Order: sequence, then C-alpha cells, then structure tokens
Amino acid sequence: MSGTIEILDERKPQILEKGKDNREIVCGKASAAGSVSQRACVFCGSRVVLYPISDALHLIHGPIGCAAYTWDIRGSTSSGPELHRLSFSTDIREREVIYGGEKKLYAALNELINRYQPKAAFVYCTCIIGLIGDDVDAVCARVQREKGIPVIPVHSEGFKGTKKDGYRAACESLFKLLAKDEETPVSPFTINILGEFNLAGETWMIKDYYRRMGIDVATCFTGDARVADVGRAHRAKLNVVQCSGSMTYLAKMMRERYEIPFLRASYFGIEDMSKALYDVAGFFKNDEITQRTRELVQSEVSRLLPQLAEYRRDLEGRTAAIYVGGSFKAFSLVKALRHLGMETVVVGSQTGAAEDYEYLKEITNEGTILCDDANPLELSRFILEKGADLLIGGVKERPIAYKMGIGFCDHNHERKIALAGFEGMLNFAKEVHSTVTSPVWKFSPARMKSKKKT
Repeated sequence: MSGTIEILDERKPQILEKGKDNREIVCGKASAAGSVSQRACVFCGSRVVLYPISDALHLIHGPIGCAAYTWDIRGSTSSGPELHRLSFSTDIREREVIYGGEKKLYAALNELINRYQPKAAFVYCTCIIGLIGDDVDAVCARVQREKGIPVIPVHSEGFKGTKKDGYRAACESLFKLLAKDEETPVSPFTINILGEFNLAGETWMIKDYYRRMGIDVATCFTGDARVADVGRAHRAKLNVVQCSGSMTYLAKMMRERYEIPFLRASYFGIEDMSKALYDVAGFFKNDEITQRTRELVQSEVSRLLPQLAEYRRDLEGRTAAIYVGGSFKAFSLVKALRHLGMETVVVGSQTGAAEDYEYLKEITNEGTILCDDANPLELSRFILEKGADLLIGGVKERPIAYKMGIGFCDHNHERKIALAGFEGMLNFAKEVHSTVTSPVWKFSPARMKSKKKT
C-alpha cells in the first residue's frame, strides 16, 4: 500500500531519512498547494497563544466558521475566571463584506464588554477582514478610550502566512500589555514562564516545582494568566521559554526592551524536565536554590523510575511516529519514548527550524524519517513503511492512526490529561502502554494485510 502513496515533488526537500539523505531538510516555507498540510493557519496560531488569558474577552472578527473551532477548544484550565472558555464572533456576512464590518465590530465590543466586564479585549482579524479592509485598529482604539480597558487588535489574517506567523501576532499583542504594574513587590528570584498553557493543570505543577526550589513565577504566558499578571512580567529576572516556536519572539522583545535574558526549556520527559529546573537554578547561582533543586529532582525521579519500569517491560522494542506542532516538544518525546524502551522511526513538526531538525537527526537512529509540514498521506505512508506501533500527535492526526490500525497518544492542546512534569511522564507512560498493548489492533485491516505480505 505504501508504494502507491506518492510524495509531491515540491514536498521532497522537506523530508529526509537519516543515514540515507546527506542534506539539510528544507523548512519554514509556505505549505505546498494541494498537499492538505496538517499545519494550521495564522489565526489558529494566535488564538492558541492568547486564549488561555482567562479574564480577557476574545472576539473573532470574521465569518462564524472561524469561531467554530474555538469554544473551550483548549485544555487550558483556570483557577478563577473562565471567560476564555467562551467563543464570540462578529459573524461577518455578505452585507458586511460589501459595506464593511466596522459598525458591527464596534457594537459587538460594546455589548460584550458591558455584559462580561473583562480586564482586556483581544480582537482577532481573520482572512475576510484583511480582504475588505476594515480599520480594526481605529475601532479598537475608540472602544479602549470609551471603556477604559486595553482593546488590542490581533492581526491574524490566515492568508498572511502560517501558524508561526500567528504566534508572532500574538506576541506583539501581549507585548502591549506589559509594564502596567510597577508597584507589586517582586522577589530577586522571579521568573516568567513563556509558552506553557496550563493544559490539564500543568502550569500549576510546574509552578509548584519552582516554589519548592525557592523561585517565584511572576506570570505564565499564558496558562492561567490574568491581564494584571502580564502587566508586571517585565520585572522578572529571567524568562523560561517552554514552547520555543510560539514564544521566542516575545522573549527576544523583552530582552531588547527590558534586558531580561531567556533560556529554552521543555517540561516533558525526565531528562528535559530535570534540565529545565537545573538550568533555572544555575542561572540564579544561589546555593540554597541549587540544593533544593537537587533534592526535588532526586525525590521525583527515584519515585518515578520503578513505576516506568513496569510499563517498559511490555513496550520494549516497540516503535513510534511523532508529529507535533513544535519541534522542542518532539525532542522531549524522542527521549521520553527511550525511557519506555521504544524507538522513534518517524518524527516531524509544523513549525521546526533547520537547527531543530539537525538536533533531531542527532538524537534519532539510522533510518528515522524526518518531515516538516507533513500531510495525512505522507504520514500514512511513513507509518506503514516503518511499521510504527504508535502515533503521537493532535486532533488532526488521530484519524490517521486509527485508519492505520495503530495506537494513538494525544499530545495536543485539547487534551485533559497532564503530560508535563514528572507526574506527566507517568501519565504519558500509562497512556502509551494502554493504547499500544490494546488487543484491538491485531484485527485492523492494515495490520492484517501487512502480516499476509510477510
């Protein structure tokens, strides 16, 4: 079957097999026309970053279809307000396309702000708004003057680029909320977490690790965030960038304007979670923090490893395919699977950079397929060729796994089970084990066909 799935000529430079193709992978380009890429649009990139701000209003200025995939779409939980769970749209129709939608936007903002009393409002511009030319900036500025809260346009017209451009639009919007609070006390051991979205409460777990180390978190961009938290983030001593694809741009802007250094981290898997804590401790060069960090990691790892060993016995020698949004997450998943005795045979991302794929080549085995901005047919072909037992991805990849007759692990933003931190590593092992060892897969048509060929 895999031999009948052709790779488009335009896509071939974005795919390579380690040990066979001696070249750099091409990445960071627009999706090939007709490839039905798994990559999302600019608007999607902006809203996945900004939506977890739970006391802000999120209004989509565009056709109602753009709002269909936003109501409670993320697993981002809140310890207080839950306004972010709602989805609002100006519902642009033919009349507004012809005559403009500025009046409708103004009326919608007034109605929603009066009803919900948000601390700020974000207005997401979608494709049609860029085409008809609404002056969204002017409408937002007017409402901001009248209502006395920040009303921020997010220029996320989908045709302008890729999901990564949406991340940048979100970062530019967040930057406008900084430096509003100069009074709240901030300790000399204060950090910001960038690119952590509190999926299934993961932000709370990570904050607790830092608290045990003696580190304060000023704000998290944007898991369980409040507008006021963002306003004092400029006074932190360090930015820790968890999702490099979405938040490195904001970290660089804060470094330039407020002289806050940043480091990259990942909270997935034993190695990277431990390194994230040790790197922060190393930055502050405080003996007490260093000692607390060492004790924390030793305690968590010694408790975790015996439990992982039980799952490893059943998973040893199994293989996995990974396709996720950010490449940094892919690094951690390759390492986490190794702890379970599993080999990664296919790995790719939507937003990886050239240096990210070079690192993936270093940490994977000969024969591993690396792919940038893949599509369903390509992923299906690679899964069949490599005989993967598991696919790790998001909501768009789930049907691919089930059609191929293999296990699936949801590692995307709508999940409800925490996979970050030491506790998350155990949850990850449980989920991988339960799906890979399920007896149902031996009855799948794809598996039965491959057995007949052998």
